[in-house]
Amino acid sequence: MLTRLTAFALLSLTLAMPASGQDLKELTDAERAQFRAEVRAYLMDNPQVIMEAIDVLRSREAQEQAQANVTLVSSYADEIFNDGYSWVGGNVDGDITLVEFIDYRCGYCKKAHGEVAKLLETDGNIRLIVKEFPILGEDSVLASRFAIAVKQVTGDDAYKSVSDALMEMRGDVTMPALQRLATTFDLDMEAIEARMNSDEVTAEIATTRALAQMLQITGTPTYVMKDELLRGYLPYDQMRALVDEKRG
Repeated sequence: MLTRLTAFALLSLTLAMPASGQDLKELTDAERAQFRAEVRAYLMDNPQVIMEAIDVLRSREAQEQAQANVTLVSSYADEIFNDGYSWVGGNVDGDITLVEFIDYRCGYCKKAHGEVAKLLETDGNIRLIVKEFPILGEDSVLASRFAIAVKQVTGDDAYKSVSDALMEMRGDVTMPALQRLATTFDLDMEAIEARMNSDEVTAEIATTRALAQMLQITGTPTYVMKDELLRGYLPYDQMRALVDEKRG
């Protein structure tokens, strides 16, 4: 995080350069002390410059991060948009693809769930990809193993129902709770439970985790929209504006 000291140091280096272009290393001790005094005096007389320097630096860092994200998305586009196993919904032929990395125990994922659903409903031309990224402990892993097993055993429609229910769940994720969920949707819990700890489910979670690491994703929800990585919760209005911008 930027600090006043950081801005002061950067600004000092700029302001302290001699008008002649002479290298600071070539200054005598007395000349160097004089320039330092002049820099200090300038900053004391114009303290707003420090905040201006912070704003400039923040803007540059944001631009650099945005460009780095574009490069990351481009480098791993096939793994992001066509991994062959993640659930795909919305309009599968939509002109915009929204990828969401989720954790069922993440409060912001739960909050975003309705926002994403509203976006898909009101737009009608968005392809949604959901990537299971359980990072918040054993309950998260258990929930994702259950959801993925449902998808592998029963199919995409059952996965969607179960995934929505897990996002709406407020209690602890336990096997009895998952068994009740399976009963609610008339699913074969015996087959699902047998699949939950299989190599196939483990591989799917591990592959998504590896992708998240390559994309420098450390939290949920994280989205990918077209060429952009969007880290953290976004309300509907912001997502709506981003979709319009990407289409523009």
